[in-house]
Amino acid sequence: TTTTTTETATSESGNKVLKIGIFEPLTGDNGAGGKQETLGPQYGNYVQPTIEIGGETYDIQLEIVDNRTTAENGPSAASELVNRGVSIVLGSYGSGVSIAAGTYFANAKIPAIGCSCTNAAVTAGNDYYFRVCFLDPFQGSVMASFAMEEFGAKKAYVLSMLGDDYTVGLAKNFVKAFEEAGGEIVADETFVEGTADFSAYLNNAVSGGADVIFAPSAIAYAPQIIEQASALGISLPILGGDTWENSAISDAQNGTDMQVFVSTFFDENDEAGLAKEFGTGYKAWLNGNSQNLTNNGGNDVVAAVSALGYDAYMTAVAAIEKAQSTDGSAIRDALAGLSIDAVTGSISFDANGDAIKSTAYIKQAIDGGFQFYKVQNAD
Repeated sequence: TTTTTTETATSESGNKVLKIGIFEPLTGDNGAGGKQETLGPQYGNYVQPTIEIGGETYDIQLEIVDNRTTAENGPSAASELVNRGVSIVLGSYGSGVSIAAGTYFANAKIPAIGCSCTNAAVTAGNDYYFRVCFLDPFQGSVMASFAMEEFGAKKAYVLSMLGDDYTVGLAKNFVKAFEEAGGEIVADETFVEGTADFSAYLNNAVSGGADVIFAPSAIAYAPQIIEQASALGISLPILGGDTWENSAISDAQNGTDMQVFVSTFFDENDEAGLAKEFGTGYKAWLNGNSQNLTNNGGNDVVAAVSALGYDAYMTAVAAIEKAQSTDGSAIRDALAGLSIDAVTGSISFDANGDAIKSTAYIKQAIDGGFQFYKVQNAD
């Protein structure tokens, strides 16, 4: 018989079941990214579907709940996972929804591991939230350094979406780093959700004398920004954050002369450590299932968020093995002192539960795909 508690649930194999919650947007503005991030733990579950606890084999079962992108929907999705009796949660793509759900996981004493949610507030003051990605203060500094080193930029125009924790936070961090390095921000503007015409903003960048445009945004808006800049004959390099590593962005750049660069967590051509083995296995797994390919955007490009999702899954498994328990508090304590080798680099956590990372990958959207451009430090 299957019950809602992890301890007594059994699967068809007769093994006990341990549930890992997947808290991701499968619909809404971030649906495309959320599907790619969810593929990471799904592949992790394919690679390691069982775990030994106290001499017994447990089948690991993924409980996937759609948080529908927005902070308003985060709490109900979080509560649903709590009700399903998960021992640990992975997600979310999108910092706003992660921040909104954090209290619910902490109150239930269920640890959460963010895969790509980069806003500093996700883990701040929450003993139960960890993450395997770098943070926006670091990412903002990386892109400011890149703009100055690569293009000799002295002036930058910044555009983010009003009310979106991720894009506004990343924009603020870029502005801070750019100004501290002696650069000038010609304008730091926001657009409202649902905006379709970006020409006025793009013209402001040109009239302000900007050398680069930094425009972190949800995947839903990036293609329009790129296409409209091209149509207006604007040749300024456009820089985005990690969300822009998506085929919708490379498709928008394809056939234009636009220089589009993103900062990200992983490069599928990385030959180091576990990255190559992961890339080969993951591509084969994607190509073996048409639904997986569809969820990845219709191709077998390895998105950085998928690699992070896989790392979050393996981090969770390592913590559960260390704790030898399905209890959330025990797993949380095991996470705090964990150190493992992972696909996106070694993972250990600081006092805030943030992964200790020092470099980012810069990729260029070109010819319908993303090419590795350089490894960039924050200074």
